[in-house]
Amino acid sequence: MKVKLNIPISEEEIRKLNVGDEVSLSGIMVTARDMAHKLMHEEKPDFIRKYLENGVIYHCGPVIKKEGDEYKFVAAGPTTSIREEPYESEVICEYKVRGVIGKGGMKERTMDGLKRCGAVYFHAVGGAGSLIASRVKRVIDVFKLEEFGTPEAFWVIEVEDFPVIVTMDSKGNSLHTEILEKSRKVYEELISE
Repeated sequence: MKVKLNIPISEEEIRKLNVGDEVSLSGIMVTARDMAHKLMHEEKPDFIRKYLENGVIYHCGPVIKKEGDEYKFVAAGPTTSIREEPYESEVICEYKVRGVIGKGGMKERTMDGLKRCGAVYFHAVGGAGSLIASRVKRVIDVFKLEEFGTPEAFWVIEVEDFPVIVTMDSKGNSLHTEILEKSRKVYEELISE
């Protein structure tokens, strides 16, 4: 199913999504990687709360250029999400996040947060950083830039028609787990012959 969603997104809208749904996101989202997740997990800062409630976290370390007083995204491909596994479930529930974008999927701990608190994992296409950056219409704000550096800072961005696929839904389904299980079966059949 193809779905257009505007951020902020209600929990009700998110719970309707299923693994395999193609989604186009428009609105405000926040990039957050390792240092940002560690901070949200340990200190639960309020400065980012208004952007994350019913919002979307993007696992991304963007390439940025500054033109005058404005920042522009040059490349904005997804980073591997599994590094945030120790933090993501708590971050989702603490901040009422409705979607997490990255690549590679996540594990059981995050799945528990998706189910309990009403969120999904969106997969973005890796290797398409400049194409994805073209969907970033403007940088609204940046937090922790000096302390964390460009890739690890919280970039608050406005996106338009940002293309993603639901690969983990709020019902407990994971395309990542399904593919791994199918691959394991094929492997076992091949080596048993």
